[in-house]
Amino acid sequence: MKTVQISLNSIDKVKSFVNDITKFDYDFDLVSGRYVIDAKSIMGIFSLDLSKPIDLNIHVEDNVEDILDALKPYMI
Repeated sequence: MKTVQISLNSIDKVKSFVNDITKFDYDFDLVSGRYVIDAKSIMGIFSLDLSKPIDLNIHVEDNVEDILDALKPYMI
């Protein structure tokens, strides 16, 4: 598992983030405080406090570089 910090501070950013990660066949979790939600769920993302950076857990053993390249616009 790989963890990175991301920022989703606008509605358009949330939409494009979900579109980008749904292209991958792996599990992604967003962690904000004690809440853990599926990162592919737009409704779940909007239930979080988006004013602060959020931890993204990527459940993958290999091909991390392809995912990190796709996530560059959101990473802090």
